[in-house]
Amino acid sequence: MGNKKLQKLSATALIISVFPLITFIPVLLHITLTDGVRYVWAGANILSVFIGLILSIICVKDRNSRNVVNIVSTIISSFWVLLMGGMIVFALFIRFIL
Repeated sequence: MGNKKLQKLSATALIISVFPLITFIPVLLHITLTDGVRYVWAGANILSVFIGLILSIICVKDRNSRNVVNIVSTIISSFWVLLMGGMIVFALFIRFIL
């Protein structure tokens, strides 16, 4: 029973981890979004990255449920977190140093 829950959780974590890639759809379709929509979209992306990372860590922590989907989800979420952190550090560097 617990294994089935963790399988569903791992699939959910993978879907949530890939969610920020949906941001590229308006770009590919040459759709211009208003500022309010962009802020909401950015907030949803940030939230999905952290939720995906938390769910992935929960799934990977259990040795019995560790599989390729969980590991890939954790890697994707970690990549997004590192990317966001790098952008924040770069923005602070540009703002205060230059």
